[in-house]
Amino acid sequence: MSTAPSSPVSATTAPSPPRPPLGGIPIGLIAGVVALIGVLFLPTPDSLPVAGHRMLAILAFAVVVWITEAVSYEASAIMITSLMAFLIGTAPVVGDPSLDYGTSRAISMALTGFANPALALVAGALFIAAAMTLTGLDRRIALVTLSRIGTSTKRIYIGAIAVTILLSLVVPSATARSACVVPIMMGVIAAFGVNKRSNVAAAIMIIVAQGTSIWNVGIQTAAAQNLLTAGFMEKSFGQRVTWLEWLIAGAPWALIMSVVLFVLVLKLLPPENDDIPGGKEAVEQSLRDLGPMSSAQKRLLGVSIMLLAAWSTEGKLHSFDTTSTTYAGLVLLMLPRVGVMTWKDVQARIPWGTVIVFGVGISLGTALLTTQAGQWLGAQVVAHTGLDAVGPLGILAILSAFLILIHLGFASATALTSAMLPILIAVLQTLPGDFNRLGMTMLLGFAVSFGFILPINAPQNMVCLGTETFTARQFAKVGIIVTIVGYGLMLAMGATYWRWLGWM
Repeated sequence: MSTAPSSPVSATTAPSPPRPPLGGIPIGLIAGVVALIGVLFLPTPDSLPVAGHRMLAILAFAVVVWITEAVSYEASAIMITSLMAFLIGTAPVVGDPSLDYGTSRAISMALTGFANPALALVAGALFIAAAMTLTGLDRRIALVTLSRIGTSTKRIYIGAIAVTILLSLVVPSATARSACVVPIMMGVIAAFGVNKRSNVAAAIMIIVAQGTSIWNVGIQTAAAQNLLTAGFMEKSFGQRVTWLEWLIAGAPWALIMSVVLFVLVLKLLPPENDDIPGGKEAVEQSLRDLGPMSSAQKRLLGVSIMLLAAWSTEGKLHSFDTTSTTYAGLVLLMLPRVGVMTWKDVQARIPWGTVIVFGVGISLGTALLTTQAGQWLGAQVVAHTGLDAVGPLGILAILSAFLILIHLGFASATALTSAMLPILIAVLQTLPGDFNRLGMTMLLGFAVSFGFILPINAPQNMVCLGTETFTARQFAKVGIIVTIVGYGLMLAMGATYWRWLGWM
């Protein structure tokens, strides 16, 4: 999930400049159309339905357009919907080749993601993120945390990690979190008199970016790709992983990686000074400028704590799912006199394009499975890679490595999840052997958040890069090691902790 930051770095949220156009049409879009037509003209295998063949062509178009960023994600979502309506609408029905789907049924398939509870949860989470920004509670939480940590360089680094963890619990948007923290940390850097191009400034901003991605793994509601993964799991397996189950599985990995990140920035970007004079006073002055905690902030904090309690006790103290409890919280936040916001307050703060992309992403993944395209691809992967000859740990090692490598070409983890996770779910369902396919899908969902190497691999990276405190080379220097250690830790936990929990 992403929201456009209101800070001076907002201009950096566009991950990269558009590719040079050819006759006014972006080259990436032309490449996407070529990929679409190329797949369509390939012979249809006997084991693949015509509708599945056409879905693979649409998938090829989507992947090329998403990787090249030829058009906005919102525009690509509309294009994908239209392609599904006409290409699937004129294809024979899977299981009854005497009938065509028809455009009415095909457009319903293209819009099925908008009826998925995961989409509703994303929309609700965006409202909570907007409420945090509107009331300034996110900024207050960040400043209070920093004021309690201290002013030595190491303590500032620890404070940046602590702020990231706390906001990951209550602000369900990675970009919104970084957009809140970045101006605060830039203010701290300026108040401390630290050079903008110093190792200290670079380390602080890299911690914010990398720490956000790390805790996207640890907390289910911290990132859109997690909710999309949960939606695919429920659709494919008829089961859900609760917020608490996700936290128990992912938080230990995230905690260890937070320590690794702290040690890495100290070693790779050694601070020029061990102490930063005046830091505590600067943070406390910022808190004084905010004034006392407002009534709206207190109410929002109360609702946030209630939501955390409801999410963490699902299946233990009650049977209400995360989406339902989130919407109950939204009712409280929007009630006249009791709430903290009105529809007019938040409608301009909600990135509706994210909701559209998310819905179409679910539809794309669902259609890949409905038309048996995903199952066919999964069978091909199994037949040609030898995955069926390795155990659960080998499956995790190979498929997570694949996701980490292919993420280098994606600027959106949500797009990566939409394109690849349904296929990997089909692979898991095709594989023989007795292992937890639901748990393996969740663990692969963890790997989707590995956007550590290139700034372009995640919106929060680009927000931090826009501060001009670090270079892409410095970011990659830390990120490559974070990726290698994080991948190794995943395998170690797969062999021990996650296997003990029963997720392997």
